[in-house]
Amino acid sequence: MDLEKATTFNCPVEATMQIIGGKYKAIIVYELIDKTLRYSELQRLIPKATPRMLTRQLKELESDGIISRVVYPVVPPKTEYSLTELGNSIVPIVVALCDWGEQYLDNLN
Repeated sequence: MDLEKATTFNCPVEATMQIIGGKYKAIIVYELIDKTLRYSELQRLIPKATPRMLTRQLKELESDGIISRVVYPVVPPKTEYSLTELGNSIVPIVVALCDWGEQYLDNLN
């Protein structure tokens, strides 16, 4: 994240939520834990995300240094996504969100 962007936040929680608070960002990070996936695989794993929304969320995560994108010069183009070192550092937070969500859903039943 660049310095200009960092100075727009009032607190660290705000910065964290900006990074993973998008509609599908935390899910994308969760799906990329310990693996590399192609765009079509992410689409299949996150069926509620429209192609436009998924592309936007991926671009934002890439811009923030959370994921890396590799495009292979083949026909049709092959694009793969994986977590960066910075992205891996946020994995415990995403896993904790998942665990909390499971507990919450269990308590609803």
